Amino acid sequence: MMDNLLELRKEYIMARLDEAHTANHPMEQFKTWFGEAVESKIIEPNAMMLSTVSSTGQPSARIVLVRDILSEGIGFYTNYESRKGKELAFQPKAAITFFWPELERQVRFEGIIHKMSREDSEKYFAQRPRGSQIGAWTSPQSQKIESRHEIELAEVNYSKEFEGKEVPCPPHWGGFMMVIQYAEFWQGRENRLHDRICYSLGEEDMWERFRLAP
Repeated sequence: MMDNLLELRKEYIMARLDEAHTANHPMEQFKTWFGEAVESKIIEPNAMMLSTVSSTGQPSARIVLVRDILSEGIGFYTNYESRKGKELAFQPKAAITFFWPELERQVRFEGIIHKMSREDSEKYFAQRPRGSQIGAWTSPQSQKIESRHEIELAEVNYSKEFEGKEVPCPPHWGGFMMVIQYAEFWQGRENRLHDRICYSLGEEDMWERFRLAP
């Protein structure tokens, strides 16, 4: 098995990326690439790796789904009492990574995390499928449970509680917005000489755009 790892190589030849063909603002560039990922019929192009850090400095990462792409950054929703929710409350900084291997592309973001307004969280929650709304009440996310039966029973109970009613947004559930301060757009190239075009937020909220060595 370990020997086979050395054989897992892929040559990247699909595209190139240079400064002249990127937008002046990172979120405009991201919207272009995200649109191309959607058009390419990639499975869940909105899946992203969210990396946070604990109070002891331990990093952790997981896949979540982007639900808002705005001029200032990236929005997503979660249980505020989950591990990621607690870590973001302690340290409101995070990193986000998108990887679209079908396009030989990766996007990295770093920035400051803010809670969305309760109004915005409730507005999004109201648009979710009813099963997902019930699930938000059902799961004590990231907490230890005795068995799956525990959450299955809770799902049944909450379904009965809200039968014939609109499901309200739980007080422990809502959105976060990452305000982007750094972005990197990676395009795979031949011989591992990849293109890396970066944006860094400088003084007076001006974006510096530059290339990094692969």
